[in-house]
Amino acid sequence: AILLVAFVVIERQSRHPLVPFSIFRLRTLRGADIVGLLIGMSLFSMFFFISLYLQDVLHYSPIKTGVSYLPLAVGIILSAGAASQVVNRIGFKIPLIAGLLLIAGGLVWFSQVPAPGGSYAANILGPSLLAAVGLGFAFVPVTIAALTGTKPREAGLASGLINTSQQIGGALGLAILATVANSRTQSLFGQGIHDTSVALTKGYDRAFLVGAGFAVAGAIL
Repeated sequence: AILLVAFVVIERQSRHPLVPFSIFRLRTLRGADIVGLLIGMSLFSMFFFISLYLQDVLHYSPIKTGVSYLPLAVGIILSAGAASQVVNRIGFKIPLIAGLLLIAGGLVWFSQVPAPGGSYAANILGPSLLAAVGLGFAFVPVTIAALTGTKPREAGLASGLINTSQQIGGALGLAILATVANSRTQSLFGQGIHDTSVALTKGYDRAFLVGAGFAVAGAIL
């Protein structure tokens, strides 16, 4: 917090600031950066909890867990290409809202993963593909929105700001959702549940639901 305050003070006094704060007068850029923050908060932690579920509950090896992400990665590539075409035709707002709602849907679906008795094909693959489509339809439009209305010399700054927003959102989201998941798991242990896989999964389920809330908030914004 001290460093952030110092950064603002120094930037405002500099003749050639790294981040001219006049760029935040652009309402679309401000909105895109906040939505980017919420995308990061909702989605980046998803990869963390899926990895934990696959390894700690389904007992996948790290290599098998990594390979399990291939359908999601392919889905993101294909949906991002489609999103760019859609944005060129109808603008960024509707695709962005649709992408965020798809992300929320994928996270709600993830919150239904069972323990014991879950499987990759039945409980992970479907919501992964849904979230992948949402991710492609969210990342492309929010980046375009962040650059809309900027001058050519401001494009690099605007691009850096949206990426920074997403990274900060990822860090904040993981901290918040890990706390939510751990609190839920510890509460279940306190209630007498001794099956570790059940307690962990219920914690992940709660975190996925809160993450879905972040995505819905982004869609509303």
